[in-house]
Amino acid sequence: MVYSKCLLLIIAVFPCVAGNFYQEVDVTWGDGRGQIMDNGNLLALSLDKASGSGFQSKNQYLFGRFDIKIKLVPGNSAGIVTAYYLRSQESLWDEIDFEFLGNLSGQPYIVHTNIYVQGQGDREQQFYLWFDPTADFHTYSFLWNPTHIVWYVDGRPIREFKNMETKGAPYPKTQAMRLYASLWDAEEWATRGGLVKTDWTKAPFTASFRSYNANGCVWSDAASWCGQNSTPWLSEALDSGSQKVLRWVRKKYMIYDYCTDQMRFPQGLPRECTVRTNL
Repeated sequence: MVYSKCLLLIIAVFPCVAGNFYQEVDVTWGDGRGQIMDNGNLLALSLDKASGSGFQSKNQYLFGRFDIKIKLVPGNSAGIVTAYYLRSQESLWDEIDFEFLGNLSGQPYIVHTNIYVQGQGDREQQFYLWFDPTADFHTYSFLWNPTHIVWYVDGRPIREFKNMETKGAPYPKTQAMRLYASLWDAEEWATRGGLVKTDWTKAPFTASFRSYNANGCVWSDAASWCGQNSTPWLSEALDSGSQKVLRWVRKKYMIYDYCTDQMRFPQGLPRECTVRTNL
């Protein structure tokens, strides 16, 4: 399978496996609030009233499987967003998001997922989790291949976005993406639509990351091509057991789906909503 940007290039596949944070990422902002520790096995991002912090992968990828363990900000995290996402560099960018929306102590985090294709987003789905994400580390993963994108929590699929270009729906497949994570203040919208503000007396807030694994095709020499037989994830699909788990998560823990929000799209739901299956 060859993609339009890759027709005239000979590209090798470079699988990237787990390494420590010193080798795999750069802390790019926060003026010291992002720190790599434990010989590169742990990364902490902090937020105070002056600034948040963030890091990004050294490599860009065209398709891959991306896993990281995160322990979210404990206690009163209202107004705070911990973000973990893939994004391309173009002005009309592609993006695949996990965003964890903080809340008052004792209330659940909201897992906010979204996808942008050519700069167009508005494809949000939101979920509660079936555990306390601040008590320990849990694994959050993206699978992105030519046929679908899957969001996983501890190996359980919570969302699938299929490639339905043949039916008129857009899909990200030509722009390489870099992995990012950040901790930032979004009190104007993150908790109850901005009604609950950040309690800065509890600062600094800290989220922790470990066990980063990027198993993808590295974008090299301005393009990349990944053959269907190069790595298992490149043609990986959800089997019947995974589809059952996906339906269970949607039934028990989904709290918002843009594809059911008729009021938001008075001119008609996005194309992928009208043709998707496996709901």
